Amino acid sequence: MFFQTCGKVVKVDKVPMKWSSFDLDLPVGIEVYRGINKDIPLKAWVAKVDLSQENISVKVLSSNDKDQRDTPMQFSENNNARIIINGGYFNSEKNPIEHVGLLKTNGKLEEPASHSVYRDSERYFMSRGAFGVTYSGNADIAWCSTKNDSIFEWERPLTNRPGYPNDSLPFSSAYYWDVRDALHAGPVLISDGEIDLNIEDEVFFNTPVAGVQPRSAIGYTKDQHLVLMVVDGRQAESRGVYLEELALMMSEFNCIEALNLDGGGSSAMVADSRLLNRPSGRTVQREVMSAIGIFYK
Repeated sequence: MFFQTCGKVVKVDKVPMKWSSFDLDLPVGIEVYRGINKDIPLKAWVAKVDLSQENISVKVLSSNDKDQRDTPMQFSENNNARIIINGGYFNSEKNPIEHVGLLKTNGKLEEPASHSVYRDSERYFMSRGAFGVTYSGNADIAWCSTKNDSIFEWERPLTNRPGYPNDSLPFSSAYYWDVRDALHAGPVLISDGEIDLNIEDEVFFNTPVAGVQPRSAIGYTKDQHLVLMVVDGRQAESRGVYLEELALMMSEFNCIEALNLDGGGSSAMVADSRLLNRPSGRTVQREVMSAIGIFYK
């Protein structure tokens, strides 16, 4: 159960969900589940994808529209994808629109990493979590940044605390991250098979990202089964989740690494041209700049 005190939703330390298969005509190797918890309450959808099958692949996508934004349904139809989930953060107030952090598609670096952000008039250098696809088609998640046209990863995120910013990017301690596709989002939810939230290190403190929100996440298991999750929020039937709760939900699917994606009104999953969830309690889809697609050939 959850309860509210002065309007604040209290975190729970367990998120038991009743999962059932969602009736879709998908090929072998791609499964979709719907989850419900009536007590918290929550509604969620998960796609499990077997990347070990040669005819199944995952790609990071960016919009080709004039305004560089598409709905998840448009991403699905324009790319003939079987599954689409929204991707990374973006700044729609910029003209042209700007991806917040790294965006690389089909070997092309479209947007470099954001090396730093300002919080309370101080500059914080950071290595935020990113989802990547190797040239062999495997999934990976890393704390990374860019130097020139190359992507580098660190074994751990750079250390940041409110009022105590990291003042540089030490590329001397980083390793080249050889991925075909990648997008920044964050924070990382799970690493090395353990829940591993670093909200302060990735400089998401004092932002709406740390609160109760509709959520999207991606992760993968030891045997390269990709897990894509959307959790509805801002509605009576589903309140949304904290990052800690999202990590618990992803760990239930045995993810060894997992990453929080853009959330709020952007959170949406489309399967075979069907919108599965209700973004912010509605059927209207927000246009987004990037997405992650599952393909079958």
